[in-house]
Amino acid sequence: IIWVLLLWFYCACRTAGNMSSVSVPPPKCLQKPLVVPHRHMFGPGPSNVPPRILEAGANPVIGHMHPEIFEIMSDIKSGIQYMFQTQNNMTLAVSGTGHTAMECAIFNTVEPGESVLTAVNGIWGERAAEMAERIGNIGGIPYFSALSKHRPVVFFLAHGESSTGVLHPLDGIGQLCHKYNCLFLVDSVASIGGAPLYMDQQGIDILYTGSQKVLNAPPGTAPISFSERACQKIFNRRTKPVSFFLDLSWLANYWGCDGKPSRVYHHTGPVTAFYSLRESLAVLVEEGLEKSWERHQKVAEYFHACLENMGLKLFVKEKKARLSTVTTIVAPHGYDWKEITTYIMKTHNLEISGGLGPSVGLVLRVGLMGCNSSKANVDMVLAALKDALKHCHKSKV
Repeated sequence: IIWVLLLWFYCACRTAGNMSSVSVPPPKCLQKPLVVPHRHMFGPGPSNVPPRILEAGANPVIGHMHPEIFEIMSDIKSGIQYMFQTQNNMTLAVSGTGHTAMECAIFNTVEPGESVLTAVNGIWGERAAEMAERIGNIGGIPYFSALSKHRPVVFFLAHGESSTGVLHPLDGIGQLCHKYNCLFLVDSVASIGGAPLYMDQQGIDILYTGSQKVLNAPPGTAPISFSERACQKIFNRRTKPVSFFLDLSWLANYWGCDGKPSRVYHHTGPVTAFYSLRESLAVLVEEGLEKSWERHQKVAEYFHACLENMGLKLFVKEKKARLSTVTTIVAPHGYDWKEITTYIMKTHNLEISGGLGPSVGLVLRVGLMGCNSSKANVDMVLAALKDALKHCHKSKV
């Protein structure tokens, strides 16, 4: 019996020694090389990233608190000030997409019990209202005439509403907000660099955008700027912002905007994303804001005229209210919009998309932003649309 037990123990030990200590095996999918197709990104974003910006992002990783990174961040700040047309010292890029900047703006300016007014001309006004509601005891009041009645601390407006293709005028709104001691918050994710915007001149208190549209950088950084009026509200809060990650007092220090002699650790900045953002701003500076605005407008007008010549209808009827970067086309009658976008992707390797939020099922959306904004790309989209309308099923009803 003793010999049997010893033999069993010996075999058990040998078996245990040969067994792995992990219970989840290595995934086979990660034992294959990464393959990413090249596509024509003509949806509402992200847009194609040109080789120059991709190469910038491939530079060596260095520490997020190294002096060279601080110099790059300073360059980015200067580029954002130019792009936004502002002298605001409190100008930086949030580590995240446009949603992160939206939350940074709202979470820093609004305290529990305060009201937020949102202009709802698409999904982004709805999102801003929801973010405000999450702070607690706050309602997003969805109509402009409520300024005098509800005395909100922030009025939110999407300059370029990518879900509907609407470009909202900005002149005079900032002054009206200030009359009622309200901060003017503007989302320019879909419009900046593609349509005229002047932060200081138009009385905008908080302005933000994303990196992945006209700037043609990868998603992941979000330029944002705060006026002195906004900073006074933020830095005289009764309570701390609900988000530590987006607390402007910490971000201001990391970006060297608070005047303090040293910077302390807050989070690990996405250094390679900073490289790409800096390069994308350099590209914009080289072309010039006014030339970029003009190019986007001319390409959009050419596109719109060609669409109407095809017999297609534009969702935004008033020409002045059309966004030059994202065009919304009324979904062709009798067709399934999903079949159209799927066919174009499969056959032409080209992305256009359907509606979003209130425009779902109503429109096709085509984004021609930054390097993608050209007449040659318009012709490519038109050819793909013509082909899709010829081959996709059309209902007789």
